[in-house]
Amino acid sequence: MRRYSCRDRGRPAVMSIRVIAAVIRRDGAFLLGRRPTNKRHGGMWEFPGGKVKPGEKPETTARRELTEELELDVTNFGSLLYKVQDQDSPFIIEFYQTEVTGNPVPREHTELAWLSSDKVATMALAPADRTFLSWLMSKDANKPSSESYQESERR
Repeated sequence: MRRYSCRDRGRPAVMSIRVIAAVIRRDGAFLLGRRPTNKRHGGMWEFPGGKVKPGEKPETTARRELTEELELDVTNFGSLLYKVQDQDSPFIIEFYQTEVTGNPVPREHTELAWLSSDKVATMALAPADRTFLSWLMSKDANKPSSESYQESERR
């Protein structure tokens, strides 16, 4: 793991913690969950996922977290789309294109929603998710429609 120094804030260096975020798209809408109010970025919306355990592969994390938190089965775990350091934390958020089957049940989030990218852009997103969405929208805006982000139609 890489160490990030926070010396400029008078704190010791901390170990980074990898977190995967599953970018699930169905019928033109993204699946997002609202974070519990007692957690970091509480009440904000995020792409679902969770912390990568030591020695665990991102795909294994996605399968475990999406089953535990949403009762979804991963049918295809795609490539890394984007990676960003969450501000003022040790978390490095990795966004992966993910296809799933099933209907999500909120076991961890207080609320779930399928939202178009335009609607997602108006939501109160966790900072890393906002950064990712801005990147994704600018990427899609610069490509012909046939090359834009592939969406999952599987259920």
